[in-house]
Amino acid sequence: MSTTPPTSPRPRLPSPLQELRDDRFTRHGLTLALKRDDLIHPDLPGNKYRKLSPNLAAAVAAGHEVLLTFGGAYSNHLRATAAAGRFLGMETIGVVRGDELAERPLNPSLTQCAADGMRLHFVDRSTYRRKTDPEVLAALLRATGAGHPYVIPEGGSNSLAVQGCTALGEELRGHAHTAAVACGTGGTLAGMAAGLAPDQRALGIPVLKGGFLGPEIRALQERAFGAPTANWHLDERFHFGGYARTPPELTAFANDFEDRHGLPVERVYVAKLLYALTALSEEGAFAPGTQVTAVITATEPAPPAAQSSTSR
Repeated sequence: MSTTPPTSPRPRLPSPLQELRDDRFTRHGLTLALKRDDLIHPDLPGNKYRKLSPNLAAAVAAGHEVLLTFGGAYSNHLRATAAAGRFLGMETIGVVRGDELAERPLNPSLTQCAADGMRLHFVDRSTYRRKTDPEVLAALLRATGAGHPYVIPEGGSNSLAVQGCTALGEELRGHAHTAAVACGTGGTLAGMAAGLAPDQRALGIPVLKGGFLGPEIRALQERAFGAPTANWHLDERFHFGGYARTPPELTAFANDFEDRHGLPVERVYVAKLLYALTALSEEGAFAPGTQVTAVITATEPAPPAAQSSTSR
């Protein structure tokens, strides 16, 4: 990241590709590989590095000193933005969905945000849904005392972020027939699909329910590239009830996957992605000979006290 001071760890790009042997895939003639975007950067893992980098460059170039963004209580995007602000010496403000959270102890994600210097501003869910309305946004800026910040949308998904994620698709050329990613706001899928080769397909697994994501991804691609691509689709069956919902069935699957392969499985995004691909394999959704590559975009937050002084 060209805007990052020397104290920030260098990104690991391209991210590693790790092939796994899993009988739930091999018995159907499939290969499973993991695109380990979670290893790109210890504080800005996966799609967060790819999406934030061009936005941070734009913020610095325009002379902004404050970053303001949005997210839920378990937002990986908020964590990454807070870390980026720490590296760049910029103030960060996180507008958090759910004013009831202001009276509760911070969860590990928000604790990490605060430890990295992010000022948290909790708003009710009705206001949060209208956060992009000009009048609501202006009121939020006044309430937070943000002045003239660089505003990054929820999940970091805007045209710059989508363009930044095309490199992910380019790195996967020749390494997947189907490249799959868990989707929150859809920016990673929008950019990845644009970077793939013509004979590759992209699959998105939404982690939120509602069926709204398809039009939003098409709109993101139109703004970033002038037109949507036709090489992606969504399977909306695996949200498990909504964002950050981890029922026992999903937890059992994630625990089993960790035991089989010795790899940690982040629960909000990655577990749902891997569960979906396993179920699709069993359903016969992929033709024999297909290489399925899962993009691992997230990691569980580490306790702030466990972080080394060199990473802070």
